[in-house]
Amino acid sequence: MAAATVAMAGVSAAPLLKASFGVKKATAARDVTVRAADRTLWLPNTVPPAHLNGTLPGDYGYDPIGLATDPDRLAWFVEAERTNGRWAMAGVAGILFTDALHIGSAPWFSIGAELESPIPLWGLATIEFVIFGFLEMKRLEGWKKTGQNGLLNWFPFDPLGMNSKEMMVKEVKNGRLAMFAWCGFMVQALVTREGPVTNLEKHIADPFNNNFITSIANLPNVVGK
Repeated sequence: MAAATVAMAGVSAAPLLKASFGVKKATAARDVTVRAADRTLWLPNTVPPAHLNGTLPGDYGYDPIGLATDPDRLAWFVEAERTNGRWAMAGVAGILFTDALHIGSAPWFSIGAELESPIPLWGLATIEFVIFGFLEMKRLEGWKKTGQNGLLNWFPFDPLGMNSKEMMVKEVKNGRLAMFAWCGFMVQALVTREGPVTNLEKHIADPFNNNFITSIANLPNVVGK
């Protein structure tokens, strides 16, 4: 009798366990879907990968080939993007400033060759390589020890709110935009041999003869200049 009761309990419990497990799986799937719906994603109506859960600044669930599945690699990618974004923002601002004010006798990409210096270019390049190499190695060493980098960690001294989540997201967004802009400036320099502001001024003055198509068509005339 007892054996029959146990057997019946096992038979009746099995569907309940399966149903309960199915409910948990469905609930978990719904939770993921709800979290995805609450976030701004790079592609709407998609489920972001599990390793991009929205906690990082500027995380929009973009990792189509799974480059950041490893936590250590993801942390390094975050740091690399932030560092390159800062360099790109500084470079883009400098290019736009000098080109808009027409500072110098040559475009930004060739002004260095016209500057007079008591130290030859190869000497300047060597000095820069040594100094920046040392600074980057120290930065990498500090990052590996603390997991942090830069000068924006002087809590509680933060009068401008640079450590806020909002500012972190803005930094990532503007850094990404600046990296794309830098690539565009490089292409413009190769195709037109002019700066971005000069290109814009010429396009506004004569949009039919100064645009993307005419620049590409004129590419053979500027190659090798």
